[in-house]
Formats: sequence, structure tokens, C-alpha cells
Amino acid sequence: MAVKVYKPTSAGRRGMTGHTFEEITKSRPERSLTEPLRKRGGRNNMGRVTVRHRGGGHKRRYRIIDFKRDKFDCAAEVIAIEYDPNRSARIALLQYEDGEKRYIIAPLGVKVGDRIANGELAEIRPGNALYIRDIPVGTQIHNIELLPGKGGQMARSAGVSAQLLAKEGVYAQVRLPSGEVRLVHERCMATIGQVGNTDHGNIKLGKAGRKRWMGWRPEVRGIAMDPGGHPHGGGEGRSGIGMPGPKTPWGKPALGKRTRRNKRTQRFIVRRRSAKRG
Repeated sequence: MAVKVYKPTSAGRRGMTGHTFEEITKSRPERSLTEPLRKRGGRNNMGRVTVRHRGGGHKRRYRIIDFKRDKFDCAAEVIAIEYDPNRSARIALLQYEDGEKRYIIAPLGVKVGDRIANGELAEIRPGNALYIRDIPVGTQIHNIELLPGKGGQMARSAGVSAQLLAKEGVYAQVRLPSGEVRLVHERCMATIGQVGNTDHGNIKLGKAGRKRWMGWRPEVRGIAMDPGGHPHGGGEGRSGIGMPGPKTPWGKPALGKRTRRNKRTQRFIVRRRSAKRG
């Protein structure tokens, strides 16, 4: 998983880097494990824009990933490592002993021919999924469930991993990639190891068009707008934002303002990701 540097044949190519894809062993996805992915342009089911600057981008099919890892009755063999346009990590195609095929997020170090298992009888090695109660303290894990049986929701991006810090009663302390320490029930599943494609963060897009291929449209700075378009707008020449703190286009505080309002799960957070309290 190395990074390739393009020759500066144009202004857009200068400084551009990309993946070598040397770990990819299969170019076309398993058709039975894909489904159509309709573009939404950042809009919800009411037609309102909930994510700005989305639209366009290359056509994709969604790869159905097995986040639950609930097939305990037999082991599987890794038969391919594939590219997934819907996520930063690579995906691994597994074939179980009974013939069923499933996709999982490809852990670092897992290659074609490796054996993968789930459940209590699985060994402590990359790619195997176990209950947190069966994982030794200090182990690197990813694809962690928040609720037993719901499927992995945390630590799924390229190159990330969490660490199992301690166990007390029916809960375990897990340090997430953000630095947050959170309580997770011992009946939740997690996968051993670190997510692969660790060089994802070193890629430089190089040009605006490459961002458009990903489905992101241009974003205009508020300071470049007029006063009616943004709170930061207006002024003669280059000027500051003219207010105590940065604001969103709707006048709400931005950049550092806490937005978490989920009191139901507040008690599961042992340490926040930032040192600042409030």
C-alpha cells in the first residue's frame, strides 16, 4: 500500500499523489453482494439539503459489508482484496466453508488465502471477530459494536484502530481513534487488528476536479460573500469577519461549538476526546 507520485505534466498533476493499488487482487465486485446506490445530492427524504456542497460524482454501486460478523458455525477463506468507492478502507471477500460469500473491511496484514473466523472459538489474530469479553486487554481492535448484535459502528476508516484498555463488570473501556475513552458492553463484537490502507491520509488530490469525481461541489468562503449571503460577508477590500467568533451561514456559532445533545449515552463516555470540558 504505497503512494505513487505523478510527474508534473500539468498544474493539476504537480503535487498530486495516488494509490498504487498493489494490494488489490480483483477488479470487479461480487455482483450478488452489491446493490444500486442512488444519488441524493445531499438531500433527505423531504428533499431538503441537509449536507451542503454535495452533487455529481462518479456512478457507484454499494458493496454490502458484513459489519455484524455473526456467522459463527464455520470459518472462511479470504479469496480477494477489493477497492470500495464508498469508503476509505479496502474490503476483503470471504468465502465460508458452506459456500456463502461476504465482504468485510480488510484489516492490515490480511491477504488472499488467510483463514478468518468469528465468535468464541476464533483466535486472537487480525481479521477475526470476537466478543469484547474474549479479547485480551491492550489489543488493537476495529469495527466495534455500540449495541450487541447491531453491527460494527466505530473505528471503520482506513488506517484506524481502537485499543481495549480495561474491563470492569459487564463493560470494557475502549480508547477510540479520536482519543475518547468509552464504555462498551462485553457482549459487543469487535474485530482484531488495525484497518488497512494506512496511506490513505497521505494522498494529495492535486486538483479540484478530483474532488468533483468524489461527489463534492465547490465551497465558497463566507468572507467572500455579501452581507446578505453570510454573516462574514461585506466590507471594503480584504477584512476580518467582524465578530467575536466565526458563524455558520445562519448565524450559529461554528468551529468549536459543542453540538452533542445525546444525554442517553453520556454516561458511557469516560473521557472526552478534547481536554476542554463543558
